[in-house]
Order: sequence, then structure tokens, then C-alpha cells
Amino acid sequence: MFEDDPIPEKKLDLERLSVEELQERIDDLKAEIAACEVQLNKKQSHKSAADALFGDSD
Repeated sequence: MFEDDPIPEKKLDLERLSVEELQERIDDLKAEIAACEVQLNKKQSHKSAADALFGDSD
């Protein structure tokens, strides 16, 4: 395997998690989604600014 190849993640067996563990996982995933949305909004703002500055022909 090459160093750049992504390491496949093992699928989490949700059946084995307790109610508390499932809620914690949901909270963690929501926080990760929120962080992704922040970055997405930043990138979209930068792209919009660049398009406005340089003109976008799309």
C-alpha cells in the first residue's frame, strides 16, 4: 500500500453502543458537521469575492 492511500475506516457497530454513547456520537457528528459548514461558508465567500473581482464567465 502507498503512503498516500487513505486508510479505510472500520464500520462502527452501532448496535453495540449504549444510548449515552449514541447520543455522544450524534453530538460529536453534529459538531463536526457545523465545523465543515463554517469552512464551506468561508470558501464560498472567498470564491464569490474572487469571482466578483476577476469576473466569472460561468
